[in-house]
Amino acid sequence: MKLDVNALGTFYRMAREGAGLAAGRLTHMLGVETQVGVTKLNFMRGQEIRRDFEDSTEKVGVRVKLTGAIDGYSVVVFERENALRIVETLLAEADTDVDADADTGEIDEFDEMTKSAATEVGHIINSGFIDGWADVLEAVIDVSTPEFVESESADPFFGDIDEAPADDDLALLFQSQIETVGTEVGFSHYLFPKRESMSALLEQLRTSNGIEYDKLDGFDRMAERGAEEVAKTATTLTGIDTSVEIRRLNFVSLEAIPEQVANEKLVGVAFEFDGMPSGYLLFLFDEESAHEIVDAMVPMEVDEDGFGEMGTSAIKELGNIMASGFLDGWANVLDTTIDHSPPEFIHDIGAAAVDPVIIQLGENQDFAFVFDTVVMADGREFDCEVYAIPDESDLERALNSLDVDRIEDAPTTAEFQEVDTS
Repeated sequence: MKLDVNALGTFYRMAREGAGLAAGRLTHMLGVETQVGVTKLNFMRGQEIRRDFEDSTEKVGVRVKLTGAIDGYSVVVFERENALRIVETLLAEADTDVDADADTGEIDEFDEMTKSAATEVGHIINSGFIDGWADVLEAVIDVSTPEFVESESADPFFGDIDEAPADDDLALLFQSQIETVGTEVGFSHYLFPKRESMSALLEQLRTSNGIEYDKLDGFDRMAERGAEEVAKTATTLTGIDTSVEIRRLNFVSLEAIPEQVANEKLVGVAFEFDGMPSGYLLFLFDEESAHEIVDAMVPMEVDEDGFGEMGTSAIKELGNIMASGFLDGWANVLDTTIDHSPPEFIHDIGAAAVDPVIIQLGENQDFAFVFDTVVMADGREFDCEVYAIPDESDLERALNSLDVDRIEDAPTTAEFQEVDTS
C-alpha cells in the first residue's frame, strides 16, 4: 500500500468537507450554532487510541458500518454528559416529556427514548461526514443501521472491529471535532477503514511514486527512537531525569495549523534543517510548561517573567537538545546527514507564534506532519507540540530509501555539540 501527499490531501479535504456538513446538520437539528474544530488525519497505534478512550470518563457513541467507496466503520463519540445535554436540547425543541432529575430538571440517564434520540443525532452526524467524503470522491458510500454504544472502556466501541489496529499497529484514522458555540458539547469522530479499501483509494488518488505504508510506519518509529535520544541527552546535559513520548503522528493542512494552536501565550523554538530530508522543526510549549522547564533547568532565581536572558537561553538549550536528538536519530537510521540552524526563540500569542514558519513553508507545500508529544522532566509533565515539516519531495525520497529493518539496529546516539543560542 502506497500513499503520497496528494492522496493524503484528498483525505484531509474529505474530513473537512464531512465535518462542515455534519456541523450544518447539527445546527439545523438543535437550533444551536456549531463550528468545526480540529480536523486531523492521525497515524496512531492501537494502544494510543485505547488510551484516548480509557481516561475514566464515560462515553457514548454511535457507529455505522460502511460499504462502497470506503469499507469499514465510522464512529461518533461523545462524553456521556455532552450526549445527555444534546439529547436534552433536542427533546426540549420537540416539546417531548422525558424523565429528568427532580432537583436539576436535567436528564441523567439514558432510557429507550433518550437512547433513540442520541442514536438519531449520532447517525445524522455520521451521515454528514460520509456524504462529505462521497462528494469529494464522487462516489457512493452505503451506511448500515446505527448502533448505540455506552461504556468507559474502548472495547465496546471498536474491540470487535477487525479494521481497528492492534496495540503496536499504525493505522490511518480521520479525527474531527465539532463544537456548539458557547457550550461544551463537542464530540470526536473516528473512521476505521479496511486496509484493502484504503489501499484501493490511495492507489486511485496517488499522483507520484508515493511512499510504501510500512515506510511511514518506519518514519513513526524513527521519531520514537529520536524521542528516546532526546530524553537521554536532556538527562545527561541538565541532570534532570527526562522522558519524551510521541503519542501520534498527524497530517494537517498548513493553513489549519494556526487555527489549531491554542489562543494563549506560547513559548517555542524554531529550527531549519538541511540534508535528506530538509525542512523545519518547531517546538511549542504553553507558557506554564515553559516556566516549569526554566525552573527545572536554571538553579537560581530568574527574571520575573522567566524569559529574560537566562530563561530564554534555557528554553533554546532544551530546544537544541530536542532538535539534535530527533534529527541525528533520523540521520543515523537513514544513513545520511542532517544539519540544523541555531535555535530561534519564540514567545507570542497563539497563531502569531507559528505564522513566520507557516508563511515560509507555504511557498512550496500545503501540508505538514505534526508529532503530538509529551515531555516529562523531573516528574512534571509538559505538553509540547512538535511540528516536523519536511520538504515533501525530500521526505518521499528519504523514506523510499529507508531500510525498515535498520531502524531497530542503527545507533541513534546524537553527537550533540554546543550551539551558540545567543
